[in-house]
Amino acid sequence: MKVLAPCPSSPNCVSTQTTDQSRQMAPYRYQRSLAGAQEALKTLVSHLPRTTLVEEAEGYLHYEFTSLLLRFVDDVEFVFDEETKLIQFRSASRTGYSDLGVNRRRMEEIRTLVEGKL
Repeated sequence: MKVLAPCPSSPNCVSTQTTDQSRQMAPYRYQRSLAGAQEALKTLVSHLPRTTLVEEAEGYLHYEFTSLLLRFVDDVEFVFDEETKLIQFRSASRTGYSDLGVNRRRMEEIRTLVEGKL
């Protein structure tokens, strides 16, 4: 399984693989096969505004989310762990210092969208 990059020191990143409580989030759970869960997540995320799929591999998705006004780009990566049926993720701003909680809110919004659908 791919290991996600650690969050930078700036407070504009959340991850399921960090030990920093202020940036940590719980992974998503899935019931389907790896391919089925990955396809379902792709479909749900593709409906979010200003979203571009950058890279896809078995058990891995990388997206760019672009903010509406200032065109800031955030990178969001998903890693599927077939053994535990968990989706690990990392969402981080490319530039700037604070994101005013945007990355955390996005990942909670996606959690709400995928709940019971994976």
